[in-house]
Amino acid sequence: MASDSLEETLHIGKIIGEHVLPGTVIALIGDLGTGKTSLTQGIASGLDVPGDYYVTSPTFTLVNEYPGRLPLYHVDLYRLSGPTDLEDLGYEEYAYGEGLMVVEWAEKIMDRLPKKTIFIHMDRISEESRSLVVYSADDAEISELKKALEKGGYL
Repeated sequence: MASDSLEETLHIGKIIGEHVLPGTVIALIGDLGTGKTSLTQGIASGLDVPGDYYVTSPTFTLVNEYPGRLPLYHVDLYRLSGPTDLEDLGYEEYAYGEGLMVVEWAEKIMDRLPKKTIFIHMDRISEESRSLVVYSADDAEISELKKALEKGGYL
């Protein structure tokens, strides 16, 4: 699917946030500047994270937590130095908890992601446009999400 603006990326994220279930892990894969944090901001909106919480990339803290319909655990692994960092941040608790964990730079821990992870691969097409590919090892896991994105005009 394509996003031709920041507003569309936020809207795609909102649709995702409105349709995810407790215990979901979303793995964001893409280079710098592809819109991973913007998509996460949209997801936060769909989870009804209060507007006075500004969703930012937790590059230096590794994880930010936000309250909402489901707790949102926003993890940024850009500066991850190794598996010990995962243990120190309580990765297992977030990944297998009742909230939603969104992981930026998920390609660094592919072997540690739960089997039911939803992957979103993001590529920069132009200054404003992004390509997003949503997939999972189990298509049944994301069938409702894909229907919602299609209804929103994105698939």
